[in-house]
Amino acid sequence: MSLIKIPNRTDYVDSVYQNLRDAISDGTLSPGERITQEDLAERLNVSRSPVLQALRLLKKDGLLEDAPGRGLLVTRLDPERISHLYQIRGALDGLAAKLAAQRGQKISSYLIEHGRQVSVGQNVNAMIEADMAFHRAIYEASGNPLIVDSALLHWVHFRQIMGAVLQKISSRQGIWDEHAAIADAINNKNSELAAQLSEKHTDAARMALIQHLQLAHLSVA
Repeated sequence: MSLIKIPNRTDYVDSVYQNLRDAISDGTLSPGERITQEDLAERLNVSRSPVLQALRLLKKDGLLEDAPGRGLLVTRLDPERISHLYQIRGALDGLAAKLAAQRGQKISSYLIEHGRQVSVGQNVNAMIEADMAFHRAIYEASGNPLIVDSALLHWVHFRQIMGAVLQKISSRQGIWDEHAAIADAINNKNSELAAQLSEKHTDAARMALIQHLQLAHLSVA
């Protein structure tokens, strides 16, 4: 895959940021890959200034890290850090689902249908957006704005993590089967089941990624 050249315009920073963020998510820029301001500016067909600003934002988000010598590296996926992130997400997702069910909220079936549709395609970023939309709907349905803010704070990292898994697995329907079960529990006001399924879903995602990283490590050892 290659980076998408950005159309000529006066303010490039947001476009460069989103382009590079998506490239990290879908594997166009892979974990551990060295990148430089000059190379990206050429590949994106923009000046160096917006690239520099976008790189600073991506580094602040934790998606880039300093490379030995010159330049930056796409942040490598660390199993321990991933486990810590999923612990936080599991707690937030379970609580959000429980509160949403207790409040009698409804999760739209469109989110499930759309997710299933994009999951059979090849657009990893579309799959990530559909997944995020589903979970954000639950966060908002919880009625607790602090859950929304806390969860979305970590989703910039989950974009990269989810992308690593979605690039490798052949069947993604199982993910949406789990989403559908969570939505059904919420829609049926079964708060305890909604929380249990949400936590189980998060733990399954964590295990899938760690297994993927272990296999990748063995293949290059």
